Amino acid sequence: MTGSSLTFRPLEAAPFGVLAEIEAGDVDAAVALFLQAADEISGALHAAGGLMVVRGLSALRDAPRALVTISQVFGPDVENYRETLTAERFFHEEVAEVLVLSNMPPCNHPPPPRPEPLLDEEGRFPVQFPQRANWHTDQSYRRPPPDVTLLFGVTVPPADQGQTLFADCTAALEALAPEVRAEIEGLSGLHAPSWIGRRPQDVRGGIAPKPLLAHQLPQRQPLVRVHPVTGKPALYICEEAQMDHLEGPIEGLEPGPDGAGARLVRRLLAHATRREFVYVHGWRQGDLVIGDNRCLLHAASWFDADKHPRLMWRTTVSGHPGAEYAGEAKSWVPEEGYAPMQGMEDA
Repeated sequence: MTGSSLTFRPLEAAPFGVLAEIEAGDVDAAVALFLQAADEISGALHAAGGLMVVRGLSALRDAPRALVTISQVFGPDVENYRETLTAERFFHEEVAEVLVLSNMPPCNHPPPPRPEPLLDEEGRFPVQFPQRANWHTDQSYRRPPPDVTLLFGVTVPPADQGQTLFADCTAALEALAPEVRAEIEGLSGLHAPSWIGRRPQDVRGGIAPKPLLAHQLPQRQPLVRVHPVTGKPALYICEEAQMDHLEGPIEGLEPGPDGAGARLVRRLLAHATRREFVYVHGWRQGDLVIGDNRCLLHAASWFDADKHPRLMWRTTVSGHPGAEYAGEAKSWVPEEGYAPMQGMEDA
């Protein structure tokens, strides 16, 4: 396309990932270039371990629908958040496929707390669990879970706050000791929304779990997941808050927040989030970050919400979950007459 260009290079100071830079005259030209190079872009994402940072799409700030179009490069189903397990305050007012993450009303989504202690033992920005909490993969409490997440920075705090961290779970699995790989072979985790009373602190505190409709129940996911495109296995785990510590978190192991299953999850999280597996993204306004949920973990970080407004748009793409999920219906679709978030309206 005349006057437009797309270039790729490795992410700086990152163990994996690729930077894609787009030059185009306006949002329509940028989207057209993205679609024209769809195979090249998706191939670069997979070759880079499932992480891509795109720069040159600042014009998306005025075109949320264009983000949905770009998302279609990564799969056939860009999800309608009004039909998933998502609270209404996160809905974009115009585009059903866009989720809003913001500390501003009406979303009022606060940042995670600052880590304690603020720096790691070597005086650096902490990345490893448990000092860095909130490591997860999006909506893992559904079967099939979403494939790819696109996160666009509409309004961002300074780059040294509100960073998003990504962990390479393919490399983390490869680095596990053979005896640990043998230990987790064939095991499955039980994943659950964080607001239904099955977090470790809820179970320890004796908080009664919420009654759930069939489509809201925790879901089993393999601890080792084979990527349907690359064929590479990766750890598939989540932060403690997004796993079921009442009946799990590991199917077949001692349940509860202090049981054998929980201890295994904490070991795996601490391993997968070691610095050599982690990329820390300091946001620039207009950045688009694409992460493959099938082989990555990610985590948000603190920013000063009293001083800095933050507005992010998110889409999730589904359609290629892999052989584990072949032929399955969507677990989160309610029976006729029920709303997805029925009974969960205060989430």
